[in-house]
Amino acid sequence: MKASPAIRELLADGTPSPEAVDNFINANRPFPLREGDRATFVFRGNADGVRWQHFIFGLASSQSFHRVQGTDLWYLTVDLRTASRIEYKLAVDYGENTILIRDPLNPLKARDPYGANSVCTTEGYERPDWTLPQADTREGTLQQLDLHSEAFGDHRPLQIYLPARFRETRRYPLLILHDGSDYLRYSAAKTVLDNLIHRLEIPPMIVAFSDPRDRLREYAADPRQADHVVNEILPAVCDAFPIEDRPASRCLMGASFGGVASLSTAWRYPGVFGNLFLQSGSFAFTDIGTHHRGAAFDPVVDFMNEFREAPGRPAESIFMSCGVYESLIYENRSLVPLLQKCGIQVRFVEARDGHNWENWRDRYREGLSWLFPGPLWKVYE
Repeated sequence: MKASPAIRELLADGTPSPEAVDNFINANRPFPLREGDRATFVFRGNADGVRWQHFIFGLASSQSFHRVQGTDLWYLTVDLRTASRIEYKLAVDYGENTILIRDPLNPLKARDPYGANSVCTTEGYERPDWTLPQADTREGTLQQLDLHSEAFGDHRPLQIYLPARFRETRRYPLLILHDGSDYLRYSAAKTVLDNLIHRLEIPPMIVAFSDPRDRLREYAADPRQADHVVNEILPAVCDAFPIEDRPASRCLMGASFGGVASLSTAWRYPGVFGNLFLQSGSFAFTDIGTHHRGAAFDPVVDFMNEFREAPGRPAESIFMSCGVYESLIYENRSLVPLLQKCGIQVRFVEARDGHNWENWRDRYREGLSWLFPGPLWKVYE
C-alpha cells in the first residue's frame, strides 16, 4: 500500500532522525492523515506490534502497522470509501501483553455505554450542524415521570421531553424511545429535537425516554416489554400530558435490540403506533447466509421467524436505517420488501457507518421529518 505524501517525505532520505520524527508528529496536521479516500494511521512508541482494530463488517478486523526501521514510529495506510465515518481503537503489543487504546494522536472520539472510540472520517462526511447546540435555538425541557410497572414488578422512571413553548392547551404527537438515557447521553437526542423543532423541520412533540433493567432479556421480543410500553408507559404519559389521541401521532423508536423491542411491541399491539423508527435493528432470523449470534439472540430469532411468517401490519409507516459496515445490514435489508408487501410505507436508509450511537444520531433528521413532516404543522404563534 502506497504511504501518504507526508510519510513519503519523512522517509525520503532513509531512516529519519528522532528530531525529524518529533517534527513530523508535532507539525500542525490532523491525524489520521487523509488523502481523499485514503487514511494513514500513525502511532509512536516502543511497542512490539500495533494493529488497527475497527468496526467494519467485511473487512479484516485487525490490520498491522508497519514500523519505520530504526525508529519508534509506526503507520498503516488503508483505502476507505467516501463519506464514511469509522470508529476504531489501536491494539498495542508489549511482549505477551496487549492493550486496547484510543488513538493518542487523534482527538476525535465517540462515547458509548462501554467507553469511547477514536473516530476517522473520510472526505464527504461532515457532522450535521443540527446535532450541535445552536445559540438561537429555543430549548425544550426534561422532567421525570415516576411509573410503577406491573409488567416487571418494579419502579421505572421516565424522562419526558417537553418542547420549547409547551402549552397545556394544545395537543402533541408522542415519540417513545427505548434506551432513552443512552439516546440522551451518547446521541444528542435533546439537542437534535430542540434544533429540528426550532427549524420547523418536525412538529413540536412530547418524547418519553424509557430505560430497561435487564436490556438483553427485556428487549429480545419479551411480551412483558410490549405490555409495559402499551399498557403502562402510553397511558401514563397520556394522562400526564396533552397527547394527540390517534395512532398516526404516535411513534415507537429504538436501535439495535431496542429496534427489536419496538417492532415486537407494535406487532403484538397492532393499531396502537402508526409509526416506527427502527435503527440497526438486531433482526436475527434463521436463514441461509446468517450466522448464530449467541444465546442472547435466541428469543429474537424465534420472534423474527414468527414475524416473517405472519408480519401483519404493525404500523402504517416505518423508517429504517442501518450502517453498511454492520453485520446486521443483510437482515435489515431483507425486511424492507416484506414490510412493503404488507402495504406499509417503508423508507430504508443506509449509511457508511457502523453499529454506534453517532450513526443513529445522524439519521434523526431524515427519519423524524419523514414520519412527522414539519411543514404540515401549524407554526407557533
